[in-house]
Amino acid sequence: MPVAPDADQAHSPVVGWGNSLDQVLDLAAQHHGQVGTLDQWQVTLASLEGREPASILASPELHRPVGTPGEDMLAELGSRLLLAVALLGPGPRAQAMKGIKCGGVLSAPSGNFSSPNFPRLYPYNTECSWLIVVAEGSSVLLTFHAFDLEYHDTCGFDFLEIYNGASGDKGNLLGRFCGQVPPPPFSSSWHVMSVVFHSDKHVASRGFSAGYQKGKGVLAVEGVAGLDVWEVLGNHGVRERWVQVGSLADVCGGMLTGLSGVLASPEYPNNYPNNLECHWVIRAAGPTTVKLVFADFQVEGNEECTYDYVAVLGGPGPALGHHYCGSTKPPTLVSRGHELQVVFKSDFNIGGRGFKAYYFSGECQEVYTATRGNFSSPQYPSPYPNNIRCHWTIHLPPGYRIKVFFLDLDLEEPSSLTRTCDFDHLAAFDGASEEAPLLGSWCGRHLPPPLTSSRNLLLLLLHTDRSATRRGFSVAYIGVVPMNVSCSRTDFQILISAQALAPLDRTKVYLGSRSCAAQEVGGTFRIQARFDTCGTESQRRNNTAVTVSMLYIDFSAGGQEDVHEYEVLCEPRRKAASVHLLSGSRWLGPYDATAEHLQEAPPRAEAEAPEGPVAMVAQDTSDIIFLGLCILAGVLMVIAIVVLTLL
Repeated sequence: MPVAPDADQAHSPVVGWGNSLDQVLDLAAQHHGQVGTLDQWQVTLASLEGREPASILASPELHRPVGTPGEDMLAELGSRLLLAVALLGPGPRAQAMKGIKCGGVLSAPSGNFSSPNFPRLYPYNTECSWLIVVAEGSSVLLTFHAFDLEYHDTCGFDFLEIYNGASGDKGNLLGRFCGQVPPPPFSSSWHVMSVVFHSDKHVASRGFSAGYQKGKGVLAVEGVAGLDVWEVLGNHGVRERWVQVGSLADVCGGMLTGLSGVLASPEYPNNYPNNLECHWVIRAAGPTTVKLVFADFQVEGNEECTYDYVAVLGGPGPALGHHYCGSTKPPTLVSRGHELQVVFKSDFNIGGRGFKAYYFSGECQEVYTATRGNFSSPQYPSPYPNNIRCHWTIHLPPGYRIKVFFLDLDLEEPSSLTRTCDFDHLAAFDGASEEAPLLGSWCGRHLPPPLTSSRNLLLLLLHTDRSATRRGFSVAYIGVVPMNVSCSRTDFQILISAQALAPLDRTKVYLGSRSCAAQEVGGTFRIQARFDTCGTESQRRNNTAVTVSMLYIDFSAGGQEDVHEYEVLCEPRRKAASVHLLSGSRWLGPYDATAEHLQEAPPRAEAEAPEGPVAMVAQDTSDIIFLGLCILAGVLMVIAIVVLTLL
């Protein structure tokens, strides 16, 4: 919390919501030690609805010292007033025909609300927004008693939208609904949920009736690494950290429609209750798949998983799915269509910690298998959504390495307290999961240098919190073919594993021109060429004589040209060879114009070892021949001297 300001600062004129937020938090700190709880102050979020910041600050209730001092007061007061100002201020307001009242802030532990005039027809041209706020560290459980709205294929006329947080952020949208089928039960991942009702100027129906209640949750903590963290602009422009732990308890099933999210067994990470049966439906937006990754798993186990288990089904209905139990995490699962069902069942005794899993859908999860490509953050170059966790996996054939080029990066800046990427960040892992070695983590606007994987799998992860979005990122990648390049004083020798280039024909790999194509010997593509052939030329670089040629690998298919170019270089005097990846097109954007940024020189120790009989590489014989000639000349000279002496 900020340091208590002077009294003059606490009541200075309000300029916009940002400054008023500073003053609300400062005011909370100023009263620390002389007031009780928020309820004792008799300040509710409902009383703040529609009021200006100056009115909130001047409220006599805020200056009323009641009860005994308490440390918990600051956390509750700061959280609720921050939500009142940050969420009610810039978000959408209720708009309706004159005389129609709807929307508002619901802050009781439970309650009910409905569309205007329910159960009679709702009015035309109405927009109502409800903000549900329960105790921090809890979740909001939302259920529908009745539902009847004008039907449309895409719910483009009358609709109800449900948000996991503030309705002003489309990244929090859980779903849009219309027609006569009630939405499934929803649970928020923190203590705020928004519901927006909209009607147009044609066709009205009975509307809806819904209820909510507070669910048990994990208490919020501050300064814990790895949790969702968000910042507000505090006193004198200092950014301050607020941590919110999403509640996973009391959430037993529901419909999940966001780009990404988390689901867990009830009361996780504590032992789950007995006699449970929870059903989650994860639905991707559009014709994309859903990926499910388990982060933790401990369920009562037996050989056939008939007691407690998690079942994952590929689509709706009673389709058979695989059952998982025990303490071994299930593999990463991908749906066959745009839906994935998760069922968790426990019997009457013996439990465990349960499970926690992340899901990814739509443009928030992709798997790339082409040898080159590019992708970007959701909605790029528009701001990315809040509160998402996205996976992009690059999976190339065995033998490849993956080189990634960062074309654009604009994420939330590092924390002003820790100077690390605690908020929104992009991370790269040297493998297919977050358990693989970390290659790097970035935020802000500084463009990272290219990076290269050590194998044929690479994972990029984007994590965003609940505030402050930016443009995002754009990257390009290319599959780098490891090769063993050597040279003598007279020729090049290049060895490439044929497995790395499957199913390419040997004629697609050539040095200088197609007349110098590779030969396939024992599972290896081999090129051996003298310096006076295959387009090789002599140059001077850094005052050193070098011999240079171009190696081409042609991946072109389906009428699309895709030729990878490598510069092969030799210093004959030292017999030292190297290879550098060059760009052959404009697909790498700003990197294309600067060849030195694209150099790829794999160390000899990392080069792929050839297989089969070719593993015994022909030795360079030029030195042996030269030495032999020298010895022979010496012997002949000695013989000549002896003969002349005898004569």
